Amino acid sequence: MAGFEGKVAFITGAGSGIGREAALGFARQGAKVVVSDVDEAAGADTVSAIETAGGTAMFVRANVAEAAEVEAAIAAAVEAYGGLHIVVNNAGIGGEAGPTGEYSLEGWHKVIDINLNGVFYGMRYGIPAILASGGGSIVNVSSILGLVGWATAPAYVAAKHGVSGLTKAAATEYAQQGLRVNSVHPGFIETPLLTKAGITPGSDGYAFIAGKHAMNRLGTADEVANLIVWLASDEASFVTGSNVAVDGGYTCQ
Repeated sequence: MAGFEGKVAFITGAGSGIGREAALGFARQGAKVVVSDVDEAAGADTVSAIETAGGTAMFVRANVAEAAEVEAAIAAAVEAYGGLHIVVNNAGIGGEAGPTGEYSLEGWHKVIDINLNGVFYGMRYGIPAILASGGGSIVNVSSILGLVGWATAPAYVAAKHGVSGLTKAAATEYAQQGLRVNSVHPGFIETPLLTKAGITPGSDGYAFIAGKHAMNRLGTADEVANLIVWLASDEASFVTGSNVAVDGGYTCQ
């Protein structure tokens, strides 16, 4: 894969899971990585892992639900490294579970603020910085639930479908300005998000979820990160506006 020497990548939710693996992947390919998360300890750990491996990284705390914090984080990235070429909008939450007719307003707004508005803010402030740096790539982390439905997750499904549409809109707008925009749609991945939901190896829930995938297993964070890194690379130079599933066959059934 073509390297990212001289490139700067900004990744939200990079303290753990997919975001962390993506940060490590970009760093291995030579990018300077700006690790962003609300968990300062986790973010610092990702930076430490990158630096230990010989890479370059910095941590910037930002709550993606707050536009001003995202704007400031991206500005800090540009100030520190002189530009911005890649944005990975990865931060997200699962949210509460419940049918649409009973879903709490608080729960709805929390998921939308983080999973959809947070992606918009990353694009709103990332796009001008990328264009000013000569172009680059944005990869938005959606979900298989940005392609299909799931009962008791109306906010999550709505937000992730919104990410799919936002990706296509922006890809169309900037296709001739040197900026590509794509989204990835992971199936169920072994990350802290699932662990917090009680989906752990050996549990009934784990077996049930695994069986939803044609491969009869969950994915790993690095399997998603590999796709993210490729989509941001020059090897994907003719790929934009795509919603790419990385789901072990979940959506092909």
